Amino acid sequence: MPLIQSESKDMISRVGRIKTGVGGLDDLISGGLPKDTITLISGPPGSGKTILCCQFLYKGIEEGDKCLFLTLDKKIEGLLSQTQELGLDFQPAIEKGQIKFLHLNMSKKLVYETMANEILSGDYERIVLDSITPLSEMPIYINNLDLVKDLSIIDSEETSTDGTYPIRRLHLHYIMNALQTAKCTSLVTSELPSGSPHMSRDGLSEFLVDGVIVMSLDPTMDRRKLAVMKMRNTKHTLKPQDIEIGKGGITII
Repeated sequence: MPLIQSESKDMISRVGRIKTGVGGLDDLISGGLPKDTITLISGPPGSGKTILCCQFLYKGIEEGDKCLFLTLDKKIEGLLSQTQELGLDFQPAIEKGQIKFLHLNMSKKLVYETMANEILSGDYERIVLDSITPLSEMPIYINNLDLVKDLSIIDSEETSTDGTYPIRRLHLHYIMNALQTAKCTSLVTSELPSGSPHMSRDGLSEFLVDGVIVMSLDPTMDRRKLAVMKMRNTKHTLKPQDIEIGKGGITII
């Protein structure tokens, strides 16, 4: 047993770490996120998911990384205005081409191809996808089950009247594969309904990623919280941590 524990510690120490830019978070996860991994940031509206992601990218800019922010449901102008109020001014990095903010319209036919092409062709070190929820809710219809290797992604609760089968989670596999292929360190966000037994709205994303950070609201104590629920090659506590949002973004208190 001591030998196994020693090997585990050696593995953790050898893993490259990426600083998050969130005060106190890196101390909880052995110095930062494991390099070239995907981490899910999940929580209800107002819990601080997008702010955490912006801090992650801002830290990347400070360290000279090339960064990408993909959003499916936020307007870029409003986002940049909000982050500037927190002291995170992305404009100089945008002008230098060090970071790109891209809003993707879900109604466009080629939205998934556009997203994957940007992820794979941009040579990015850090990528944020905010949020992944719309990807899980828009179905793809197929008429040949032989094209689907994993039958569990078929929505069996929805009855097909025209001989087609609705698949609601294929987009998740598609984009996760693109992020893994890109060899970058990425964050993806998901809405998390109150009382949900899952760690994401779709109930699948937490199984496709390398790490999960759940953010929550505690109205009775007037506090926000953060808990690291999963992190590959990382020793961490599951205990929720109190956080506050102020100048510079989120800090663990």
